[in-house]
Amino acid sequence: MNNLTLLALDTSTEACSVALLHKGETTSLDEVAQRTHTKRILPMIDEILSQSGIKLNKVDALVFGRGPGSFTGVRVGAGIAQGLALGADLPVIPISNLAAMAQAAYQQYQAEQVIAAIDARMNEVYFAQFSAQKVRSDFGEFLQWNEIIAEQVCSAETALNQLNKLQGAWVQVGTGWAAYPQLAEAGIGKKSDIALPSAQYMLSLAVPLWYKKQVISAVEIEPVYLRNEVTWKKLPGRE
Repeated sequence: MNNLTLLALDTSTEACSVALLHKGETTSLDEVAQRTHTKRILPMIDEILSQSGIKLNKVDALVFGRGPGSFTGVRVGAGIAQGLALGADLPVIPISNLAAMAQAAYQQYQAEQVIAAIDARMNEVYFAQFSAQKVRSDFGEFLQWNEIIAEQVCSAETALNQLNKLQGAWVQVGTGWAAYPQLAEAGIGKKSDIALPSAQYMLSLAVPLWYKKQVISAVEIEPVYLRNEVTWKKLPGRE
């Protein structure tokens, strides 16, 4: 693993982050940069590569947060990832933003059961439930996140109905809990301070995918919005 170099980026929410795995060490930069992602993400990438003394074409693969998240943020991240990967001829590893927050909960709190809810506006959340499974392979042991409730965009009430069926010790991550009091007041799961996804936790998820050769080409990049086109056309200015 010490020979593996991965660069990760994420702009899918109001957070803007980059992270680098190089020579077995992880470095990262995180900012809250709502509406300035396009101005900040490339300078942040340049900074983190410069700090490690490597060039983009020396990276083994590019990792990016493929969504869900804000429509503009997800689109910016996918576009930047595609441009960089095409320019440097790099394979790409897309990572779920909700799974990245689950990974953060594991690394920070050793949580193996996580409920992720990101505020999607319009009384909706991007929502999923994950359970961790430790898997042994030829390249070591890694954590695999299994979806108990599949990624979806739904109303806070629909999420709450699904939560009411849960049993066991769960950890909450994401902005959805604070945005919709009915979720927080349900008393399901333990609160955490993980509100937004970060590229550094995407690296942890990307490593086993790299070794399993689960990569795609730049032209295969597809952002995950969860909302369909009809929903977006209903938004102001999208009729």
